Amino acid sequence: MMPADNQTYFALESFILTVFQGTEESNIWMSIPFCLMYIVALYGNSLLLFIILTEQSLHEPMYLFLSMLATSDILLSTTTVPKMLDLFWFRAGEISFAACLTQLFFIHFSFIAESAMLVAMAFDRYVAICDPLRYTTVLTKAVIGKMGLAVVTRSFCVVFPVIFLVKRLKFCRGNLLPHTYCEYMGIIRLACDNITVYFLYGVAMAMLAFVLDAALIAVSHVLILRAVFRLPSDNARIKALRTCSSHISVILMFYPPSFFSSFAYHLGNIIPGYILNLLSHLHLLIPPMLNPIIYGVTSKAILNQVIKVFYQYHGRSFLPS
Repeated sequence: MMPADNQTYFALESFILTVFQGTEESNIWMSIPFCLMYIVALYGNSLLLFIILTEQSLHEPMYLFLSMLATSDILLSTTTVPKMLDLFWFRAGEISFAACLTQLFFIHFSFIAESAMLVAMAFDRYVAICDPLRYTTVLTKAVIGKMGLAVVTRSFCVVFPVIFLVKRLKFCRGNLLPHTYCEYMGIIRLACDNITVYFLYGVAMAMLAFVLDAALIAVSHVLILRAVFRLPSDNARIKALRTCSSHISVILMFYPPSFFSSFAYHLGNIIPGYILNLLSHLHLLIPPMLNPIIYGVTSKAILNQVIKVFYQYHGRSFLPS
């Protein structure tokens, strides 16, 4: 991590993003599932957001948190996939330094915001199950708004220093990034400065976003399970567990791949680069794609509204003129 001697530093104006090395011949075919996943994620989260915002009966804490999660999913997938498809289809790998920093910021911002939203949703389930009589008084719209503001503020404060850190770097190892998007560890490894501080900040950011949030979610679900098994009847237990099933599914999709992808980058070349790149893309795309499907299927209120929307806007075409 020490700077090399006798290196020629240069002002970096752009980076060159690259496709998955070792899979160049199949990249055009690999782009198809990525494109389909992005379409499903964009359509599903937009539909979910539309339904929650327009249906008055869904203006409850759980669904308001879900609308924030859908917004984060749209931002996360839109920040990465269009440029990636541009690279796959048109070999347009060049991205300006400013655009790369912008993409870097919004990827980490939306990712940390999504993690924080899962914590907020875990708190929502905790109050609903462990203290149901105070649910509406604890989670008022004012409180939900403050929680949403806290999520945005924390994400901004954690990620914004990254921009200043990267702008201070001196580069001498070219501008070729072995990724299809601007990844923090990939960028700082092109520098010839001492990147120890940069490396440690990346680890601290990962720890704050993943380890702390995952620990808070784990504690909340332990308390939820303890409260559930104290319920008097089996039906009450099953109903309480069912309300948490969708949230637990989303957590399992989000955190294990995120842990693996983040810490594999920080620990070095443990596995082949193209496999790591592929997994890093999947952990950015699969949660935004599956989140609206999971909540749409497991929530009867949302499913009924989806059916209603499809009947109103698509069912008319099947009616006789």
